Amino acid sequence: MAGKPKNRLELRKQAEAAEAAGTDATETPAKKKAAAKKKPAVKAKRTKTKAIVRRRLLWGVFSSSLKEEGRFPYAERDAADARAAELAVKHKRTYFIQPIKEPLADREPAAAPTGA
Repeated sequence: MAGKPKNRLELRKQAEAAEAAGTDATETPAKKKAAAKKKPAVKAKRTKTKAIVRRRLLWGVFSSSLKEEGRFPYAERDAADARAAELAVKHKRTYFIQPIKEPLADREPAAAPTGA
């Protein structure tokens, strides 16, 4: 077992002896293992693409307790306003309109006509 060298002169002598023998004195077995060990390859991340959901916009008439009182197509906002005003006069409550985004049902592709 080699002991710890006392000074730089002994270190220099050891380095020269190792150099004469043909080995590098500064390279230890631990350094050799670290140099030989390779890092694992980085894996590419998989990103999940979101499915596009088609929606249509409607006007909803709601009471102050958030109960839905009616739905109107987006082009008929005046009818929705009129319905909210009519209900407010009739029931003496607060009614308001709010846009609703409703998902469209997936349409199945039309069957191609067979030319027989």
